[in-house]
Amino acid sequence: MTKSIEVDVYGQKLALRPIEDESYAHELARYVEGQMQIITRGATATTPLKVAILAAMNIADQLFRQERRRQAGEAEVERRAEGLLECIDSHLELDRS
Repeated sequence: MTKSIEVDVYGQKLALRPIEDESYAHELARYVEGQMQIITRGATATTPLKVAILAAMNIADQLFRQERRRQAGEAEVERRAEGLLECIDSHLELDRS
């Protein structure tokens, strides 16, 4: 069995399930830590649990916004591809005439 990966987030040692790339696990931990630090900079005395929940909300917001952008980009690519196919079809029809 593969050994878990230990990371530190906001003063908490966490044992993560094995990930192929240990440096990736540490990168994730640094990102979460950074999000939590952003929350604590703008907050008055708050509990670590509240900081973690607010950081999770911010990360979820980033994820949802990125997914919306991806979907919009995908729809745009599909729209353009359909336009190109229509253009090709019309040119092929003209060549046949």
